[in-house]
Amino acid sequence: MLATEIENAQRHVRTDAYQMSVGEIVSMYEEGEITIAPEFQRLFRWGIGQKSKLIESLLLGIPLPSIFVFETEDGTWELIDGLQRISTILEFMGRLRGPDGNLLPPSILEATKYLPSLYNAVWENTQLVDVPAEDQAPLDRAQQLSIRRGRLGVEILKRPSDDQTKYDLFQRLNAGGTLANAQELRNCIMLMINQNYFRAIKMAAEAVAFRDVVAVTDDQAEKQRHMEMAVRFLVHTKVPYDGRLDVEEYIDEGVVALSEAGDHADAVALIDGTFTLLAQVAGGNALRRFQNGGHQGKVGLVGLEGIAVGIAKNLQAIMALGQDAALEFVRVRIEQFWGAPQIAHFSSPGLRGTIRIQRTVPFGEAWFRP
Repeated sequence: MLATEIENAQRHVRTDAYQMSVGEIVSMYEEGEITIAPEFQRLFRWGIGQKSKLIESLLLGIPLPSIFVFETEDGTWELIDGLQRISTILEFMGRLRGPDGNLLPPSILEATKYLPSLYNAVWENTQLVDVPAEDQAPLDRAQQLSIRRGRLGVEILKRPSDDQTKYDLFQRLNAGGTLANAQELRNCIMLMINQNYFRAIKMAAEAVAFRDVVAVTDDQAEKQRHMEMAVRFLVHTKVPYDGRLDVEEYIDEGVVALSEAGDHADAVALIDGTFTLLAQVAGGNALRRFQNGGHQGKVGLVGLEGIAVGIAKNLQAIMALGQDAALEFVRVRIEQFWGAPQIAHFSSPGLRGTIRIQRTVPFGEAWFRP
């Protein structure tokens, strides 16, 4: 059984490998032969210290890890791992383009452990940075050539591989990188599949009612917590769970399925309708535990899965009650939700997420049925 699964899965992963110079990769980027989704640049952000260390490594001849690309139908390459390395090199050289297609300002480096003279280093003198030209330290011709001649391994995921393999590989390759959490990877995968779907969900997750109900701080939003809550909400509402997959893999597969389906109007309507209703009922307390006559504690996954998803699965029937009756129905059911005896089985110590969502989601769907 396992041997057959391995053999079948291996057929989906066909790769080739090249050694290429940095200069060749830069030329391919400028000719449109290798692409970087511009919006990825907002999701993967290195600090200037990390960028300086990368240029230091190139100047010292330290080998860099291979990059991975996906070969598209027209033969071009789509970068799926190595974004920050390639973006850093392109930015330093003044060749990186933003989402609007215009060149971005080049980076200016800081001192590193082995090369303290990289302080204020630039590829060449420029008026596009804040540091005056006389304080800039441009690389000389030999140093530029040293970088351009630096070599990278390029692992190519060949065209016959399916899209699902591309998404899986992207996630596995980047999971150990500098990203703060899995949601930033999901954001990138959504962008790879359907940019319009991603942008619609992002806008819905940034709406005042949604942010208020899920109680996301600015710091949490920076780490994409609001997007995580929106994606979990949509997957739990729209994608059945059989309990076999790890919860995170279930969320990953669910967001791929929803993005491929691409019904962003339905997704936005579901988020807006559910969370506007919750905001009207109890604002930032809507998903918090109700105990001793008041709401308390943090917004957690039990509230999201049991209350928000439960309401979403019954939203049309609830709204059919009429505005005032719907608000009162939801208010009462939220308060009574936390007193139901089943709640004790939703958050007991050591409870696995795979078991929890098999309890919270069906219970919420039944509980909020008018």
